Amino acid sequence: MNPFDQQKSIPGIKKIIAVGSGKGGVGKSTVSSNLAASLSEAGYKVGLLDADVYGPSVPALFGCLDQSLEMTENKMIPLVRYGIKLMSMGFLVEEDQPIIWRGPMLFKAIDQFLNDVIWGELDYLIVDLPPGTGDVVLTLAQKVPVDKAIVVSTSQTLSLSEVKKAIMMFKKVDIPVSHLALNMTAFKTESGETVSLFPEADFSRIQKEYDIEHLLKIPYDKKIGTSAEAGVPFVKAIKGDSESKEAFKTLSESL
Repeated sequence: MNPFDQQKSIPGIKKIIAVGSGKGGVGKSTVSSNLAASLSEAGYKVGLLDADVYGPSVPALFGCLDQSLEMTENKMIPLVRYGIKLMSMGFLVEEDQPIIWRGPMLFKAIDQFLNDVIWGELDYLIVDLPPGTGDVVLTLAQKVPVDKAIVVSTSQTLSLSEVKKAIMMFKKVDIPVSHLALNMTAFKTESGETVSLFPEADFSRIQKEYDIEHLLKIPYDKKIGTSAEAGVPFVKAIKGDSESKEAFKTLSESL
């Protein structure tokens, strides 16, 4: 039996978008949260599932670390912040409590996050995956049809091999990679000079080699970090023009 024959759509959810990375520390959760916020700003109904069971970031990014979930008829009611429905392991355990689970427990948790949550009607469910190529991605692919994947990376040569692994991981589980998002690429000084944070590798070659439709660069902006610390998505916190905000908007529009 093909394990992907078990896939079942979630009633009410039109599209599921996975956001992954080959390694941690590239800003994947920041991209996920601001993508969700940009889609919400555009008028779409959006949910954000924090599938990084071991290191959930969504509660901090949305300023709801001290919040717990309500239940009804044995189903979880997601928290709503800035018009986005949120689900995370961080709502179920204490902030400093480690999760020490083997694969079967992860499978069960992801299944419950998908099917035992009252998501309601959503245009998009964004799934913020843990870094790497582990059990959670396989579980997601087996449980539900995922429409597209976005691979997040920084732009230096050291990241090339990890990006390839992430792309191949999605291909092996039959999830099309539509976007390669290079995060924290450069910043502007007060004098207007553009300075790259990393020596930039040739990611356009990766784009062509793996037939990825969109290659997007997200500039560094220190306000992304300060808004995250304040528990407010950057695109919701920033008023007026911003190259980084425009990049997140471009990402959402291209979906």
